[in-house]
Amino acid sequence: MVGTSTSHIDALFNRLAVDKRATVIFENNSEIDAGALLDRSHAWITELRRQGLSAGDVCAIVGDFGRESVSLMLALMRLGAIAMPLSDSTIQLERLLAIAGARWVIQCQTDAGFLVETIAGLPQNDLIVQFQAIQHPGLVVFTSGSSGEPKGILHDFERVLGKFSIARRGWRTILFLTIDHFGGINTLLGCLAHGGIGVCLPSRTPDAVCSAIETVRAELLPTTPTFLKVLLASGCWKSYDLSSLQMITYGAEPMPQATLDRVTTIFPQAKLKQTYGLSELGVLHSKSLDDKSLWLRVGGEGFETRIVDGVLQIRSQSNMIGYLNAPSPIDCDGWMSTGDLIEQRNGFIRFLGRVSEIINVGGQKVFPGEIEDVLLGADGVADATVFAAPHPLLGQAVCARVSLMPQEPPEMAVNRLRQYCRERLAKFKVPMRFEIVDANAQSTDRNKKFRPATKKV
Repeated sequence: MVGTSTSHIDALFNRLAVDKRATVIFENNSEIDAGALLDRSHAWITELRRQGLSAGDVCAIVGDFGRESVSLMLALMRLGAIAMPLSDSTIQLERLLAIAGARWVIQCQTDAGFLVETIAGLPQNDLIVQFQAIQHPGLVVFTSGSSGEPKGILHDFERVLGKFSIARRGWRTILFLTIDHFGGINTLLGCLAHGGIGVCLPSRTPDAVCSAIETVRAELLPTTPTFLKVLLASGCWKSYDLSSLQMITYGAEPMPQATLDRVTTIFPQAKLKQTYGLSELGVLHSKSLDDKSLWLRVGGEGFETRIVDGVLQIRSQSNMIGYLNAPSPIDCDGWMSTGDLIEQRNGFIRFLGRVSEIINVGGQKVFPGEIEDVLLGADGVADATVFAAPHPLLGQAVCARVSLMPQEPPEMAVNRLRQYCRERLAKFKVPMRFEIVDANAQSTDRNKKFRPATKKV
């Protein structure tokens, strides 16, 4: 890589080299120390140079967190290449490779080694070409694409790593957020930079996560509200020793108060912390009012925040270079509207929901999260998702998908839940239609809530 000795990339490698015997990755019941990770990274560098990979090339890493993928990402940093981590469950692989103009694909399968492939004929992305001029390693992640084609987000790895220049405590951390999720990369870099241990998972089922926590005596679980609801509903937490958990962080979507209350009861020894970040801007520092509160402060060094018309806007020193296939949402002064509506109180904020998800019932605004929180307080409700459907008179109507535990006749459940909502909500907020669905239908492969697109009643 072309750069100075004071680069953040150099600093990361220097930290790993300071104590080569320190465990940094736990995978398949094996501890991998910093020395082994660096040795594997150097081997990748030699191999990729031999095969012709050059600085500025876009290289897709397909797989999950593990020795191969992490050492490969470090190698790409050193080579000044652009890493594009993708989950092995990615269903749009060819389209994502085309958006980024990828030159390489490396499959990192823990049970089958790795496979290096070159790609010919894809035109280079214009933003990638511009970025190559500064000779920095890059990172490409994609938005989920739930409302259209995924957007490719290009980051400068030097900017991303700048957040980790201040020494902090290292944790035994479950690498729950996926490798193609900016939050997942942020978690990994925090482990590497601060002397923590990243615990790789064979899968992200409740049993697999609980087993990993017990086996490694993990201290930190970064996750999503959706997974916590699935974990609570499964009941499997009762079968494992999870007493080592000192902190559970949650983000990527709003947390229902009912779920937060249950989590604090089941894990009394763990501090609960709400996190906030965007793939375009990075992960902000946050401080919750208390463990049972959804009120928090966000910002910290390198970030500025402001509220405009009730919507949070952020300016970040570590913001993306830009979208690969869409206009940048960052204005000429560096501010980006997050699309998150918030409420303010005594210097703290609380997220109400996305502007795009507000349901307009005859001119009345309805926040899905408010109704979901009510439904989650009803007996036997494991999860709930509220969404809009067109209505010929009201414009939109409120609908709800509900998962039950234990099961009961659908008609009986619908009548019970409708009456429950009538007793607690204004009439226009009561769901006009209920759907009883399996819990698996409520979440995406990233363990985030799946909110159906607007459809007919």
